[in-house]
Amino acid sequence: MLRLALRNQIKHPLRAFLTLGSVASAMLLLCLLRSLVTTLESAVNESAKDRIVVQSAVSLFVSLPEAYASKIETIEGVDRVCWWNWFGGNYPGEEAPGNQFGVRMSNFLDMYEEIEIIEGSREDFETKRIACIIGKDLAERYGYGVGDAVHLESELYVRKDGTSWDFEVAAIYDSKSSNVDNMTMFFNYLYLDETREAGDFVGPSGVSIFVVSIDEGQEPVEIMGRIDELYENGPQRVHSTSEATFNAQFMSMMGNIPFLVNSIGLGILAAVMLATLNTMLMVSREQTHDIGILKALGFRDGAVVRLMVIQSMVLTLAGGLTGIGIALGVAPVIARLLGSAFPGYAIQPETLQLAFGLTLGLGIVAGILPAFRSRGLSVVEALRARA
Repeated sequence: MLRLALRNQIKHPLRAFLTLGSVASAMLLLCLLRSLVTTLESAVNESAKDRIVVQSAVSLFVSLPEAYASKIETIEGVDRVCWWNWFGGNYPGEEAPGNQFGVRMSNFLDMYEEIEIIEGSREDFETKRIACIIGKDLAERYGYGVGDAVHLESELYVRKDGTSWDFEVAAIYDSKSSNVDNMTMFFNYLYLDETREAGDFVGPSGVSIFVVSIDEGQEPVEIMGRIDELYENGPQRVHSTSEATFNAQFMSMMGNIPFLVNSIGLGILAAVMLATLNTMLMVSREQTHDIGILKALGFRDGAVVRLMVIQSMVLTLAGGLTGIGIALGVAPVIARLLGSAFPGYAIQPETLQLAFGLTLGLGIVAGILPAFRSRGLSVVEALRARA
């Protein structure tokens, strides 16, 4: 049956090639588009349950006083408080592919256990004023190593003398969670603070967000309520959320990407299914006389059904596996092009399983309908079809 199915397909090579190409294109787009959704979802699903994000109640882009940290630390149930300042830096003449954050060095790595240093020294990172730690993907992209200099220009923090901000790579990390990507650079917040006090740059003061870790067994909702209540009357009101909620809100700023991507994917799959089904119906009509010969030779209706399904499966599997293979090949290139917009972009095993399952389903559906049409033909009707 398989040999006969293959011979039947090559009778019309152009039609087979175009159908195979349409299935391959559909699975390629499915893998790439679905991976956008899984990349966004993974940052939310892998968020820590014991970390709270505190931001301004007005806007994420409104800074909070640094002194808030000491008061938040006095709240019962709070373990540590770290602050993050978004730097928004670019390489001279080139947009940086990842983000940079000034953080509180004394407890940053203790709070983010998913960050594992694979090269360099944690001590240098925490003690050197201009030291920074970068993700392994960022290091690989630009060939950075421990001890190398990194020069950045920031539109948010503009140095008065027009020079760049200079950093030294103290360590390279590998994140074990999608919550922290490997394209980010972290540096000592005091570098910003001291430069500000010296009056060497023009830019905002204060802290972008506070990240609060809570003691084991504490209820995050209760801690969030205590933090918000502490500054209910100012001077700057705050809004506390879980890390997962904060990541979800941050992703929502990019629009409803999951709905858009899923809609596009469903539309493509529906179009390809109709095209493949139409192709197999054409094949079954053209093979009506051949089916009559098979029945005359003693092949039962079940054999005819198997032949039509196998023909469909051969075509769709060849196309689907081709599309999946191309997607795996171009995924690293797509990840580099997307940069910080979709950090950690990768095709997950679940996406590959979905694409393969849809390929199988498409082959079965596109083969079953023509198969039942052929099954109902009598030998005489089938043999007369050529005339």
